[in-house]
Amino acid sequence: MTFYHTIEKPSVAEYKDRGSRFLAFAYPVVSAEEFKKQHKALKEEHPKAAHHCFAYRIGLDGMNFRSGDDGEPSGSAGKPILGQIDSRNLTNVTVIVVRYFGGTLLGVPGLINAYKTVTSLALQLTPIIKKPVLVNYILEFDYTLMNEVMVIIKRFNCELVSKEAQLFCKMQVGIPKENESNCIQNFQDLYGVEVARA
Repeated sequence: MTFYHTIEKPSVAEYKDRGSRFLAFAYPVVSAEEFKKQHKALKEEHPKAAHHCFAYRIGLDGMNFRSGDDGEPSGSAGKPILGQIDSRNLTNVTVIVVRYFGGTLLGVPGLINAYKTVTSLALQLTPIIKKPVLVNYILEFDYTLMNEVMVIIKRFNCELVSKEAQLFCKMQVGIPKENESNCIQNFQDLYGVEVARA
Protein backbone atom coordinates (compact mmCIF):
# COMPACT_ATOMS: atom_id res chain seq x y z
CA MET A 1 0.00 0.00 0.00
CA THR A 2 1.61 3.28 -1.10
CA PHE A 3 -1.35 5.68 -0.69
CA TYR A 4 -4.26 6.25 1.66
CA HIS A 5 -7.34 8.48 1.62
CA THR A 6 -8.20 11.05 4.25
CA ILE A 7 -10.01 14.39 4.51
CA GLU A 8 -8.29 17.63 3.58
CA LYS A 9 -9.69 19.89 6.31
CA PRO A 10 -12.26 20.02 9.11
CA SER A 11 -15.96 20.31 8.28
CA VAL A 12 -19.26 20.70 10.14
CA ALA A 13 -22.76 19.53 9.21
CA GLU A 14 -26.15 19.74 10.91
CA TYR A 15 -29.15 17.41 10.85
CA LYS A 16 -32.47 17.79 12.69
CA ASP A 17 -35.02 15.15 13.58
CA ARG A 18 -38.13 15.72 15.75
CA GLY A 19 -36.58 18.60 17.66
CA SER A 20 -33.15 16.99 18.21
CA ARG A 21 -30.15 18.73 16.65
CA PHE A 22 -27.14 16.71 15.54
CA LEU A 23 -23.90 18.57 14.74
CA ALA A 24 -21.15 16.49 13.13
CA PHE A 25 -17.56 17.74 13.27
CA ALA A 26 -15.11 15.92 10.99
CA TYR A 27 -11.35 16.39 11.51
CA PRO A 28 -8.19 15.00 9.95
CA VAL A 29 -6.12 13.48 12.83
CA VAL A 30 -2.92 11.43 13.01
CA SER A 31 -3.07 10.23 16.63
CA ALA A 32 -5.50 9.30 19.39
CA GLU A 33 -4.09 12.26 21.37
CA GLU A 34 -5.18 14.64 18.61
CA PHE A 35 -8.68 13.10 18.70
CA LYS A 36 -8.81 13.51 22.51
CA LYS A 37 -7.95 17.22 22.18
CA GLN A 38 -10.76 17.78 19.65
CA HIS A 39 -13.22 15.77 21.76
CA LYS A 40 -12.35 17.75 24.91
CA ALA A 41 -12.62 21.08 23.03
CA LEU A 42 -16.09 20.19 21.69
CA LYS A 43 -17.30 19.13 25.14
CA GLU A 44 -16.17 22.53 26.46
CA GLU A 45 -17.72 24.35 23.49
CA HIS A 46 -21.07 22.49 23.79
CA PRO A 47 -21.51 21.85 27.54
CA LYS A 48 -25.33 21.77 27.30
CA ALA A 49 -25.40 19.04 24.63
CA ALA A 50 -26.88 15.71 25.76
CA HIS A 51 -24.30 13.54 23.98
CA HIS A 52 -20.84 13.81 22.36
CA CYS A 53 -20.62 10.61 20.30
CA PHE A 54 -17.62 9.80 18.14
CA ALA A 55 -15.60 7.44 15.99
CA TYR A 56 -12.10 7.53 14.58
CA ARG A 57 -9.82 5.41 12.44
CA ILE A 58 -6.09 6.16 12.48
CA GLY A 59 -3.09 4.55 10.79
CA LEU A 60 -2.63 2.29 7.81
CA ASP A 61 -3.15 -1.20 9.23
CA GLY A 62 -6.84 -0.57 10.00
CA MET A 63 -6.37 -1.69 13.59
CA ASN A 64 -6.43 1.67 15.39
CA PHE A 65 -10.09 2.65 15.69
CA ARG A 66 -12.66 3.45 18.36
CA SER A 67 -16.25 4.50 18.60
CA GLY A 68 -18.32 5.74 21.52
CA ASP A 69 -22.06 6.15 22.14
CA ASP A 70 -21.73 8.53 25.12
CA GLY A 71 -24.94 7.39 26.80
CA GLU A 72 -26.98 6.69 23.64
CA PRO A 73 -28.25 3.07 23.32
CA SER A 74 -25.34 0.72 22.56
CA GLY A 75 -24.39 0.67 18.87
CA SER A 76 -26.80 3.48 17.90
CA ALA A 77 -24.23 6.30 17.51
CA GLY A 78 -20.52 5.38 17.41
CA LYS A 79 -20.95 2.42 15.05
CA PRO A 80 -22.97 4.33 12.40
CA ILE A 81 -20.37 7.14 12.55
CA LEU A 82 -17.50 4.66 12.04
CA GLY A 83 -19.50 2.95 9.29
CA GLN A 84 -19.56 6.20 7.30
CA ILE A 85 -15.78 6.71 7.71
CA ASP A 86 -15.19 3.11 6.57
CA SER A 87 -17.66 3.22 3.68
CA ARG A 88 -15.47 5.97 2.16
CA ASN A 89 -12.30 3.97 2.90
CA LEU A 90 -10.83 6.82 4.98
CA THR A 91 -8.16 6.80 7.66
CA ASN A 92 -6.62 9.46 9.93
CA VAL A 93 -10.14 10.83 10.41
CA THR A 94 -12.39 11.43 13.39
CA VAL A 95 -16.03 12.50 13.42
CA ILE A 96 -17.56 13.76 16.66
CA VAL A 97 -21.33 14.29 16.75
CA VAL A 98 -22.82 16.66 19.32
CA ARG A 99 -26.52 16.02 20.02
CA TYR A 100 -28.95 18.48 21.55
CA PHE A 101 -31.96 16.48 22.71
CA GLY A 102 -35.29 17.82 21.44
CA GLY A 103 -37.63 16.10 23.88
CA THR A 104 -38.80 13.27 21.59
CA LEU A 105 -37.17 9.84 21.76
CA LEU A 106 -36.09 8.74 18.30
CA GLY A 107 -35.66 5.04 19.06
CA VAL A 108 -32.61 3.03 17.98
CA PRO A 109 -33.46 3.02 14.22
CA GLY A 110 -34.03 6.80 14.34
CA LEU A 111 -30.74 7.37 16.16
CA ILE A 112 -28.78 5.16 13.75
CA ASN A 113 -30.27 7.08 10.84
CA ALA A 114 -29.52 10.49 12.41
CA TYR A 115 -25.88 9.70 13.30
CA LYS A 116 -25.27 8.05 9.93
CA THR A 117 -26.87 10.93 7.97
CA VAL A 118 -25.12 13.80 9.76
CA THR A 119 -21.72 12.03 9.51
CA SER A 120 -22.26 11.43 5.80
CA LEU A 121 -23.12 15.13 5.31
CA ALA A 122 -19.97 16.27 7.17
CA LEU A 123 -17.76 13.97 5.09
CA GLN A 124 -19.35 15.26 1.88
CA LEU A 125 -18.44 18.84 2.81
CA THR A 126 -14.67 18.33 2.91
CA PRO A 127 -12.49 17.22 -0.02
CA ILE A 128 -11.20 13.65 0.21
CA ILE A 129 -7.52 13.56 -0.66
CA LYS A 130 -5.03 10.84 -1.56
CA LYS A 131 -1.84 11.00 0.50
CA PRO A 132 1.35 9.01 0.06
CA VAL A 133 2.38 6.54 2.75
CA LEU A 134 5.60 7.96 4.25
CA VAL A 135 8.52 6.08 5.79
CA ASN A 136 10.57 8.15 8.26
CA TYR A 137 14.35 8.40 7.95
CA ILE A 138 17.06 10.39 9.73
CA LEU A 139 19.59 12.18 7.53
CA GLU A 140 22.88 13.45 8.93
CA PHE A 141 25.24 15.55 6.83
CA ASP A 142 27.56 18.52 6.67
CA TYR A 143 25.87 21.92 6.23
CA THR A 144 27.64 22.40 2.88
CA LEU A 145 25.42 19.64 1.42
CA MET A 146 22.14 21.35 2.42
CA ASN A 147 21.22 22.47 -1.13
CA GLU A 148 21.79 19.03 -2.67
CA VAL A 149 19.79 17.36 0.12
CA MET A 150 16.90 19.82 -0.31
CA VAL A 151 16.84 19.19 -4.08
CA ILE A 152 16.34 15.44 -3.45
CA ILE A 153 13.70 16.12 -0.77
CA LYS A 154 11.72 18.24 -3.27
CA ARG A 155 12.24 15.88 -6.23
CA PHE A 156 10.82 12.88 -4.33
CA ASN A 157 8.05 14.85 -2.52
CA CYS A 158 9.47 14.02 0.90
CA GLU A 159 7.98 15.61 3.99
CA LEU A 160 10.32 17.43 6.37
CA VAL A 161 9.42 16.25 9.89
CA SER A 162 12.19 18.02 11.85
CA LYS A 163 15.42 19.84 11.15
CA GLU A 164 18.46 20.81 13.21
CA ALA A 165 20.87 22.86 11.16
CA GLN A 166 24.25 23.96 12.50
CA LEU A 167 27.63 23.09 10.95
CA PHE A 168 26.40 19.53 11.03
CA CYS A 169 22.76 18.94 10.12
CA LYS A 170 20.24 16.36 11.25
CA MET A 171 16.86 15.99 9.59
CA GLN A 172 13.96 13.66 9.89
CA VAL A 173 12.14 13.19 6.60
CA GLY A 174 9.11 11.18 5.53
CA ILE A 175 9.92 9.47 2.23
CA PRO A 176 6.99 8.33 0.05
CA LYS A 177 6.97 4.53 0.16
CA GLU A 178 6.57 4.16 -3.60
CA ASN A 179 9.89 5.99 -4.20
CA GLU A 180 11.66 4.83 -1.04
CA SER A 181 14.59 2.82 -2.48
CA ASN A 182 15.18 5.29 -5.33
CA CYS A 183 15.21 8.25 -2.95
CA ILE A 184 17.53 6.52 -0.43
CA GLN A 185 19.92 5.71 -3.30
CA ASN A 186 20.00 9.40 -4.27
CA PHE A 187 20.86 10.41 -0.70
CA GLN A 188 23.54 7.70 -0.45
CA ASP A 189 25.05 8.87 -3.75
CA LEU A 190 25.78 12.21 -2.06
CA TYR A 191 29.15 11.70 -0.40
CA GLY A 192 28.87 12.49 3.32
CA VAL A 193 25.15 11.92 3.87
CA GLU A 194 24.24 9.27 6.44
CA VAL A 195 20.77 7.73 6.12
CA ALA A 196 19.06 5.63 8.81
CA ARG A 197 15.49 4.50 9.52
CA ALA A 198 13.91 6.71 12.16
